[in-house]
Amino acid sequence: MALIEAKNLSKSYGTIRAVSNLSLSVERGEVIGFLGPNGAGKSTTMKLLAGYLQPDQGSARIAGFDVSESPVEAKSKLGYSPEGAPAYGEMTVKEFLHFAATLRGLKDAATRVHETLALCRLSDVAGQTVDTLSKGYRMRVGFAQAIIHDPEVLILDEPTDGLDPNQKHEVRRILAGMAERKAVIVSTHLLEEVEALCTRVVLISRGEIRCDETPKSLLARFPGKRMDEIFRHLTT
Repeated sequence: MALIEAKNLSKSYGTIRAVSNLSLSVERGEVIGFLGPNGAGKSTTMKLLAGYLQPDQGSARIAGFDVSESPVEAKSKLGYSPEGAPAYGEMTVKEFLHFAATLRGLKDAATRVHETLALCRLSDVAGQTVDTLSKGYRMRVGFAQAIIHDPEVLILDEPTDGLDPNQKHEVRRILAGMAERKAVIVSTHLLEEVEALCTRVVLISRGEIRCDETPKSLLARFPGKRMDEIFRHLTT
């Protein structure tokens, strides 16, 4: 069973068609690099998969649960970090993660918070309020709340945006360690991240999927071309 399924998803904002008849399936052990230029429909697609938005047509399922018909069950299997990793700025990092763990109904909330702080290298700033953190640390807090309940599915919108090279390496390390047990979609503009981490490339432009294949097969289709050159070719 695919852990993420989208069937004929479409979403418009007024006269603007953001996502058009999009279908996608992601199985356990797959890490999807979700690429596309600005305005391509990546964030809208991820919000539809996460149940943050309702589609105009089509359906989305997380771990077998329809996101619209069984939202609580679907979201219990999902870790979602939206663009910008919003959080309650007046809370400390530890308070925010405890709040997230409590919302998830975790009985061992204190233990999970401690483990997640350590895993995401946030222990040193656990007592700081979120709004006093650098952008990079705020992104890591958003990532931490997405994984605190060890979900089967992760949907991460630009999770390494604003991170320095060492922090990017840490996020990739964590994801690589989890990848075999989960289905993951990572939206990114960093093409080196796709080659380093992802098992498939899904490239979207103007709300439609332009390619869905492994990084190796995509590079093989365009011999001698770099990933950034292929990206421009497929989206212009």
